[in-house]
Amino acid sequence: MSTGGWSRRRFVGALAGTAAGSGLPACGDVPPSGAGSSAAGSPGTAATPGATGRPTGPRPLCLGTYTSVEGGGKGIGLAAYDADSGRITGTGTLTGVGDPSYLAVHPDGRTLYAVNEREDGAVTAVRLADREVLGSRSTGGAGPCHLSVHPGGRWLLSANYGSGSVAVHPIDASGALGERTDLVTHSSPSPGPGQEGPHAHQVVTSPDGGHVLAVDLGTDTVYTYRLDEKSGRLSEVARAHTRAGAGPRHLTFHPKGRHAYLANEVDNTVAVCAYDPGTGRLTVGEAQSTGTGSGTNYPAQILVTSNGAYAYLANRGHNSLTRYAVEAEGARLRLLDTVPVSGDFPRQIAFSPDGSLLFAANQKSSTVSVFRVNVRDGGLRLAGEPFSSPVAVCALPL
Repeated sequence: MSTGGWSRRRFVGALAGTAAGSGLPACGDVPPSGAGSSAAGSPGTAATPGATGRPTGPRPLCLGTYTSVEGGGKGIGLAAYDADSGRITGTGTLTGVGDPSYLAVHPDGRTLYAVNEREDGAVTAVRLADREVLGSRSTGGAGPCHLSVHPGGRWLLSANYGSGSVAVHPIDASGALGERTDLVTHSSPSPGPGQEGPHAHQVVTSPDGGHVLAVDLGTDTVYTYRLDEKSGRLSEVARAHTRAGAGPRHLTFHPKGRHAYLANEVDNTVAVCAYDPGTGRLTVGEAQSTGTGSGTNYPAQILVTSNGAYAYLANRGHNSLTRYAVEAEGARLRLLDTVPVSGDFPRQIAFSPDGSLLFAANQKSSTVSVFRVNVRDGGLRLAGEPFSSPVAVCALPL
């Protein structure tokens, strides 16, 4: 199925100039107090909903898209959202970045990173202060669809979906990227049912910072690596296998660091995983319902609040968000309900830095929905009409 300037076989596929001044903060006007507090590349550790001292007024929002598809964007969308009402206002576009389908911010809040999801994959760095593109580096693979910054801020990790590999790039003091230091391809086990090869879909660092985990939809496996922070090289230490044909897509950790939650795209399930920080070993639990019935669904991304009380799953086919209660100190998910996402094909979800808002990027309706998160029961309430954004595949509130 075509995605921008390249074609990839996939169960559902990614898709079945500088901003003008506006007086509002765009993606780049990042207040120091909020720097690095939340990112699309974060493994689900946003601030507790309703936390004290949360920001008010307009805040920056970056939007990912495809630039090489019909109706797509022209680059990284720039917007502002009101921290109280959740209302989004567009402020322009940062051009010069091709197919920026996933975004992450450096822990110091000064640099934005984007994948270039194309056959000849790359990652791009953008300085937020003046929105200058600092350059791009090859990922050594096809169709990079996810990236994250290692907590120390010195390494960028990216996942090549098309070629099933994980790349590492150094980050210098300016935020710019150096030449790739490692590329690890998932050559085994054999592809799962209906898959023709490995498909790395996500790469994140564990909460303790000790391990890097790569989720591969094609091999039904989560690979655990140690990152040598001097050389930028990865060494595999463990593998966790899902049931055949699950198609794991996205993993997020409970804040206590002993459990994680896995969204399985192909068989429409989620699983609670036990995690051993000492060895990096992940143990995948039994498959659980997404609450979406028997229809086609393709769950996309799962998040958990940093107080560890609730988890949310984006359902693309069902066009909903599933709400779970997290119990037994992270060891159990209890399905509560599903909420309409007010859009079509929610590809990605993200919390605002304080966790009081949840953003859903709806790819097929080209909209971003915003929900208020109730601190008492985790309930979601739509905050006004969704915001129009061309082929919205990532929303990164700062």
